Amino acid sequence: MPPTTLDPSRHPHPVPEASPAAAYDVVVVGGGHAGVEAAYAASRLGARVALVSFDLAKIGEMSCNPAIGGLGKGQIVREVDALGGAMGRVADATGIQFRMLGTGKGAAVRSPRCQSDRHRYREEATRLVRAAPGVELVGGGAQRLIVEEARHPRGPRTPWVRGVVLEDGRELRAHAVVLTTGTFLRAVMHTGEQQSSGGRVGERSADGLSGDVERLALRLGRLKTGTPPRLAAESVDFARLEAQPGDAHPEPFSFRTDRADFPRLTQVACHITYTNERTHDIIRANVHRAPMYAGRIQGVGPRYCPSVEDKVMRFADKDRHQVFIEPEGLDTNVLYVNGVSTSLPAEVQEAFLATIPGLERAVFLRHGYAVEYDFVEPSQLADTLALRDVPGLFLAGQINGTSGYEEAAGQGLIAGANAALWTQDRAPFVLRRHEAYIGVMVDDLIVTSPKEPYRMFTSRAEHRLLLRQDNADRRLVRRAVEVGLAPPEHLALLERKEAAIDAARRYLRAHFAVGGRSLEEVLRRPDVTYAALAAEHGPLAALALDRDAAYAVEVDVKYAGYLERQEESVARLARQEDVEIPAELDYASLTSLGTEAREKLARLRPRTLGAAARIDGVRPPDVALVAIHVDRMRRARTEQPGNAAPSDA
Repeated sequence: MPPTTLDPSRHPHPVPEASPAAAYDVVVVGGGHAGVEAAYAASRLGARVALVSFDLAKIGEMSCNPAIGGLGKGQIVREVDALGGAMGRVADATGIQFRMLGTGKGAAVRSPRCQSDRHRYREEATRLVRAAPGVELVGGGAQRLIVEEARHPRGPRTPWVRGVVLEDGRELRAHAVVLTTGTFLRAVMHTGEQQSSGGRVGERSADGLSGDVERLALRLGRLKTGTPPRLAAESVDFARLEAQPGDAHPEPFSFRTDRADFPRLTQVACHITYTNERTHDIIRANVHRAPMYAGRIQGVGPRYCPSVEDKVMRFADKDRHQVFIEPEGLDTNVLYVNGVSTSLPAEVQEAFLATIPGLERAVFLRHGYAVEYDFVEPSQLADTLALRDVPGLFLAGQINGTSGYEEAAGQGLIAGANAALWTQDRAPFVLRRHEAYIGVMVDDLIVTSPKEPYRMFTSRAEHRLLLRQDNADRRLVRRAVEVGLAPPEHLALLERKEAAIDAARRYLRAHFAVGGRSLEEVLRRPDVTYAALAAEHGPLAALALDRDAAYAVEVDVKYAGYLERQEESVARLARQEDVEIPAELDYASLTSLGTEAREKLARLRPRTLGAAARIDGVRPPDVALVAIHVDRMRRARTEQPGNAAPSDA
């Protein structure tokens, strides 16, 4: 494995002096999108991995919408791919419609999305994980954690998570455990007045693990998510719906996908229809029967993706809401009714759906329902997604209060990689806010306690022009290869792309159009494209840049001034961002801090001044005061005999 020059002490816990015998390095609990990426990442770093799932036939299951990507989310998928992950490759192999969203806006918000064949996606994800070196799939439910004491070289004896016990009594011992339990912790499903235990239709809840997490003195919260009905395709009148085709020249997610063989599957259209006042009247008349409105659900649902009953009640001025009719695959008649997530009683669902154009005679294959579940407040996590106070335990996905396949995949990769690195006593793998949307997400989570499921938006990234979907490989492949998450061949592929981009930039600067302006200046005009210039200049066309590289050239030229200013902003913020706060800083002694700031800093213990500044309730004067004390502690250390001044002073 590649050597590292980073300080391994940046992990929240040192590795125990003597690692007891274990069959695995890492046990991953949960086979969803977070679990797949966690196991896959740990495998790429040479770890022995057990992936535990209730049902091995549902590895990579798309529990809700059969789609990957979207605004902000598509960027995460491309980052996961640049870091050697699976999601982009699986999406490319199983997508049945590809669209680039935000094309009418700036480059910073363009985001890829695809409609997936649900069954093929699951099969391809399972195939990749099964083929990963050192990964063993284990069927069964994780009943409890194995927690024992271990002595650390730089600390006292402390509880250390050393594996899991399955419901049948089997023990899977490991040096680290990654929990990716999704919506299954003490989960309850709701449809109208009916309730049942389970985190997904037909699957039971993971109640035992919730109790174990509580016994570790971790703070838990309660959240809610929902899913819409599924309909039989032959019962829908498509003539009354508005067709929504995919892109004529679709873009893949993975930088490694062969464009000559893309897309691989037959491409299909989705469709759009709308609710109306008749729909809303039925929902309003029955809203008291919805579990959330009846007080049977305590968890908070996603504000940005509300149930249809929430839409009708909260947006009373709207006379209609969009409904997307999306196929679940090429070989199934199941349609996903995106936009009408609901937990109203079954008969009410059937009544209001029959008022929507095209769905008047729709046959239900499954009614919508809500799921309420436990999550662990993510402010208890380090930026490695390890629990700060529980050595050997890492969390990823909806257990951290997030929603979405893409957010789960990004967390799974970080948690799986860091679990493996921790067991090897290697430096952690951490992405900063200016490096990746994944870095933005992790940083957001560890300094907050979500009041609703967290979802990624492009607006969350203060440097989003630097974090475009088209340059994820240029940002992250080198990092991936250095740590061992990606092989050297990925770097060679990137370097060929960068060489082509550099050659095109040199040509544009060195050649001139009529009037004496360089071609680079011409390309800065909003109505001029790289493709148009290449059509006029043979040597430029001869460089044969693919669409990805050509678009990168266009963005680099058109946004040069903005990119330079964002780079300057990153450098300016980095001077504060990377100043580490000593772990022993006693916030209680800083009486000049505001009460709220003192309490939150003591509880969340941000690693850097930059992270401290992003905590809700911590004001700039509070950060300035902390910075003064950090500087005093640094100077006190350097003045001690035998201590040299740190190089980053």
